[in-house]
Amino acid sequence: MSAPSPRVIEHTEPDSDHSKTSRRNIVNPKNLWPDDPSHPVKVALRTYFLSLSLSLGPVLLPVALTLVNRSSSLETRLGSFRRVLRREVGLTGFPFAITVAVCGGITLKHFWEAIGVHHVTVDKQDDPEVRRQPVVASTSQRRPTVLSLTAQACSGMSNSTPSGSQKAFLSNILSSTIALFLLQRARQSKAGSHRPFTTFGFTLLFFCRATDAIMQHFLSVESTRKANLSNISANRSNSNKPSADVPMPAEGDGKAKKWHQSTAAWLDAVVFWACSARIMWCFFYQPHRLPPSYVKWISSLANVDKRLLDALRAMRSKEWVYGHSSTHSHLMTSYAKDRGYPLSWGDPQVLPACGGTDADVVWKALGVPGRGGVGGLPCELLHSGVTTRWGLDNSCLTNVGMRFCLAFIEAMALYLPVHFLPLLFTRPSSILQRHRAIPALLAAIRSATFLSTFLSSYFFAVCFTRTLVLAKLFPWIPHDVWDGPYGCVLAGSLTCGWSILFENTRRRGEMALYVLPRAVKASLPARWIGGNHAGARLAERIVFVLSLASLLTFAVHEPESLRGLSRWTLAFVMKGPNAEFWKRRKERIETCPQTPISPSSNSISTRSVDHL
Repeated sequence: MSAPSPRVIEHTEPDSDHSKTSRRNIVNPKNLWPDDPSHPVKVALRTYFLSLSLSLGPVLLPVALTLVNRSSSLETRLGSFRRVLRREVGLTGFPFAITVAVCGGITLKHFWEAIGVHHVTVDKQDDPEVRRQPVVASTSQRRPTVLSLTAQACSGMSNSTPSGSQKAFLSNILSSTIALFLLQRARQSKAGSHRPFTTFGFTLLFFCRATDAIMQHFLSVESTRKANLSNISANRSNSNKPSADVPMPAEGDGKAKKWHQSTAAWLDAVVFWACSARIMWCFFYQPHRLPPSYVKWISSLANVDKRLLDALRAMRSKEWVYGHSSTHSHLMTSYAKDRGYPLSWGDPQVLPACGGTDADVVWKALGVPGRGGVGGLPCELLHSGVTTRWGLDNSCLTNVGMRFCLAFIEAMALYLPVHFLPLLFTRPSSILQRHRAIPALLAAIRSATFLSTFLSSYFFAVCFTRTLVLAKLFPWIPHDVWDGPYGCVLAGSLTCGWSILFENTRRRGEMALYVLPRAVKASLPARWIGGNHAGARLAERIVFVLSLASLLTFAVHEPESLRGLSRWTLAFVMKGPNAEFWKRRKERIETCPQTPISPSSNSISTRSVDHL
C-alpha cells in the first residue's frame, strides 16, 4: 500500500469558538439574547435589578412612612418620594453605577479579545508570503507551525489563564473607574459646597472583601504546595514500604485542606477579636465613629445607663477625678438615687481614689459592703438592675451570670427565627423531622451562647480588673487608671471578642467581614473621613477601583477565593442560577443558615453602607 500523497491545504488561521461567539454577540443584533447565562446582556440585567432591589428597599422605607404620616401635605410627601426614586434610578444611582462596573468590564474584555484575535488573523492573511506559501500536511501527521501555535495561543486567551485574568483585571479597573465617577459626581448644594466621600462606605466594604479574597487565594496556594509535598513524600516512601503502610496522595490533599480551613478559621477569629475590641472601646468613648444603628443595638443589648457612659467619658477627659469635686458629679449621684443607693455612692469627691486601709475606712463610713482594699465607684452601680431587685447587687459573679442568662434568652428569640424560617419556607414538613430540627436548634443555641458570652465576658473582665483581682493586687494605682480608657474598659474590650470561638467555623469569616469595615472606619483619622483631605480622597478612589476590580476578577477566574455574601451575590450575577455554587445549594437544604451579629440587614444598600 502506497503512502497517502500530500495535499495542498488552503492557509487559514484557526479561531476559537469563544472568539467567534464573542464577535457574533457583539456585532450581530440577533444574538443579543443568547442562551449563555454569562452573556453581558444577561449579566447587566441581573446586576441592575439585584442592586436596584437592594438600594430601593432601605431607602424607600422611610419615604413610605412619610406617605402614611399626615404631618405634611400630600404634594410634599410625593415630591420626596419622586426625588428618592429619581436619585436611585438615575445615571448616578447605585444600581446603574454597579451595572457599569460589572458588565462594563465583561464587555471590554470581550471587545479586547475579539479585536486582538481578528487583528492577528487579518495581518497574517494580508501577508503575501503567507498567502502564496502552501501548507503541506499529511493526513497521518501535520507539523504545527509557529504561526499556528501563536494563533492558538491568541484564541485561548479567554480561558482562565494568567493572561486572561490580567485582561479581566484591567478591563474591570476601567469599568470600576467609570462607576466611581458616576457615584462620586459632585453634587452642588445650595451653600455651594460639594458632598464629599459619597462612596466611602462602599470603599471600605469592597476593600475588606477583596482583602479577604486575596488572603484566601494565598492560603489556597500554600495548601496546594503542602499537598504536593505530602504527595511527593508519600510516593517516594511507596517504593520502599508496603502499600498498606504508606499514606495515599489523597490523604495529603485532605490534610492540606484541613490546614487551609483551620488556618482561615483562626485568622477569622483573630480579625473578629481585634475588630470587636475597637468597636466596643469606641462604643464607650467615641460612639460618633460607629453607625448610629449599631450604637443603639449595642446599648439595648448591654443595658447600660447613659449617665454611666457619660461619667466614663468624663473620666477619660480628666473632668472626673476621684477625691476632687466635679461638674459631672450629678451624673452618678442621680444614678445612685434611682438605683436606691445613697447619693454619696456616686460623688467623686467622697469616693476613695486608691485602695488600701484608707479606702476601708471610707467604705465603712459610707456603708458599702464587700469592697475592702479597693477604691472607685462601687460595683453595685455597674451591675444589672435585675440583681438589685433580687438583693444580689454586691456579687460580681452573680451579675455576670445574670447578664449571661438574660442575654441568652434575648439571643434565642433572635436566632430561632433565623435558623428555622429557611426550613419553614423551603420544606415546612422538615421541621418535624429529627435530623432537620435538632441541628437547627443546636445551631441556634450555639449562636445564642456566642452572643451571651460576648456580653457577659465583657462585664466579668471589668469586675476582674477594678474589683476582684487586679485592683487588689496593685492598691496604690489610682482608680482613675482602673476606671479610665486603658483600665477596665480596655480589658473588657480585649476579652469579649474571643467568644467567637463558640461559633461555627464556617460563620466566623462572614462575621469577621461584617465588623471589619466598621472597625477600619473607627480607626481612621477623623480628618480623613471628613472629606477635606485631598490625599485621603485620592487614596479612597484608588482603593475603591482596585478593590472592586479585584472582586470582579476573582468572581470569574477564581470564585473559590470568595466567601459569604460576596460569593453568593457575584455567583448569581455572573452565571445566574446555572452557577455551580448555586446548583449545589439547590441540591441540599441548609440546616445552619448564616448567623447575623445584629438584627440589621447585611444587604448592600446606599443608605446602610453610608452609615458605616
